[in-house]
Amino acid sequence: MTDANADSFEAFLQGWRVRQRGYLDELLSAQQHYHELQDDDVKQLINRVVCHYGQYFEEKSKIAHQNVLLVFSPPWFSSLERTFLWVGGFKPGVAFQVVNAALEVLSEEQKERLSLLNQETKVKERALNDELAKLHESVAAPPLVDMARSHGRVCFSRSFMAEGGSSVPSTFRETLENLVANADALRTNTSLKIFQILRPSQLVSFLVAVAELQIRIGSWGLDKDALNGGQG
Repeated sequence: MTDANADSFEAFLQGWRVRQRGYLDELLSAQQHYHELQDDDVKQLINRVVCHYGQYFEEKSKIAHQNVLLVFSPPWFSSLERTFLWVGGFKPGVAFQVVNAALEVLSEEQKERLSLLNQETKVKERALNDELAKLHESVAAPPLVDMARSHGRVCFSRSFMAEGGSSVPSTFRETLENLVANADALRTNTSLKIFQILRPSQLVSFLVAVAELQIRIGSWGLDKDALNGGQG
């Protein structure tokens, strides 16, 4: 990937984050005045927020197609944000933690459905971890293979990253790209299934919590890197 492409994505992300803060303001307002809103207004807001996240995944998939290695160590993220990466993004199971933290009241049926979905998601996460570890084994030492299997992370050398992975077969890069695509699909599908379980008012609270968490981590990460002299 050229620097121009990386800069282009970083510019997109900056704009995306500005829009995210705008949507957060709308969600907070809807949360505070929910009973004054029409159902259609709430649904339209939720759909706009979902489309907003969809735009991020679309742009990220383009970057992954150009140089998938950058998705595993994105220069546009702070060092703190990069510690949360799992196969090029957040771990799908984090969504369940957000639900539990944001929603105090869930029906027994909702709890059961969420529990089943959580178990199903964990199985798929483990399968992707194993695939990544097997792939990583061909270019990394055993300790790093263990890390990939346990955490869904890979640690390429600086020279390897600088070469864009040109020293490895194209089949390796294609397989890695497919893994990221599958992980993104699991992230998306898990979130959509959670949406089907929650009521509209609960969805608003869930989306508020997701946005606040992302913004908080991003802010903390920038502050941390600034204290360390910008060494992300």
